[in-house]
Amino acid sequence: MRREELYLTDIVETADAIARYLAGVDRDTFLKDEVKRDAVLYKLIIVGEAAARVSKALRKRHPQVQWDDVITFRNRAVHVYFAVKWEFVWAAATQDAPKLRGLVADILAKEFPGRLPFPEGQ
Repeated sequence: MRREELYLTDIVETADAIARYLAGVDRDTFLKDEVKRDAVLYKLIIVGEAAARVSKALRKRHPQVQWDDVITFRNRAVHVYFAVKWEFVWAAATQDAPKLRGLVADILAKEFPGRLPFPEGQ
């Protein structure tokens, strides 16, 4: 089994990838670009999978993160893929992922102080 800090690191790094994918992209462009939509959705699925693998104990210590929402988003994207609402994906990618990234980077700093810091967007 992987160390817990690696799942948290996955979340931070994946949120950074989403930010790179969407740099300079507006909502309308995103909604029309199948490749970009698919890439971002895939990254959001990774975030949800990593969140699901974080221990319940750590999740309980950090209720500021909406763990259940992150995991539920992943489950719906995977299991109800034919009904993806791309406006929700856009919101998750542009609003929720950056916020989650900051919260998880803070958790890494507190729970695993030996980890190198993750500067915003790095």
